[in-house]
Amino acid sequence: MAFDVAAGAYARFMGRYSEPLADQLVELAGVRPGQRAVDVGCGPGVLTARLADRLGAENVVAIDPSPPFVEAARERCPGVDVRYGRAEALPFADAAYDAVLANLVVHFMSDPVRGLQEMGRVARPDGVVAATVWNHATATGPLSTFWQAAQELDPDVADEAALPGTGEGDLGTLARQAGLQDVEEGTITVSVPYSSFEEWWEPYTLGVGPAGDHVRQLDEAARTELREHCRALLPDGPFTIDATAWSVVART
Repeated sequence: MAFDVAAGAYARFMGRYSEPLADQLVELAGVRPGQRAVDVGCGPGVLTARLADRLGAENVVAIDPSPPFVEAARERCPGVDVRYGRAEALPFADAAYDAVLANLVVHFMSDPVRGLQEMGRVARPDGVVAATVWNHATATGPLSTFWQAAQELDPDVADEAALPGTGEGDLGTLARQAGLQDVEEGTITVSVPYSSFEEWWEPYTLGVGPAGDHVRQLDEAARTELREHCRALLPDGPFTIDATAWSVVART
């Protein structure tokens, strides 16, 4: 999975969606001053920064398996303890945090149930565990147009709809399998404006995530064909993409 990329590339590809999504996740989880929190799979620090602003940097820890993202999160969030590591083996003490959050991470975990179990382990009794995953399965995620075009050109292309947690009810099922309690499922939608098709397309060329992997493995002719097919599926002139994520908020 291509996440060993510069933080700036991720920001241009997904940041305009993950930034407003992080705002809503913090509110949904009820994060409030006086708490301690963990950002699991922090990436370049989008959610981490929100948590640090609300709780104070000394009350936030974060972790990510991508070295460039760890460095970017440390730079963006001075004073936060940002570590290199995986969700499936969190290097934090049992029952130490009030809120344990994962924004757009569960579907990329190698073992989502184990990752959610670890999130529950480090949460205090009656602490909150909350997560989001894009709704790729019903074509309302931010990458739906891209994958529609890719599959219309090559029906054998594997999109992100098969990733764990991306279908309706899947994220809640994973949370329950992990032993979390009082699981509340919902959706969060963000709207992202684009001034032109070129502004929309360019981030796909940066090699980020499965979509970036797909573009990079195409030859020049196939990339051009995919780009123009995407263009045909989108409106002329400025347009807005409405992207929906599944959410869960649970207790330990």
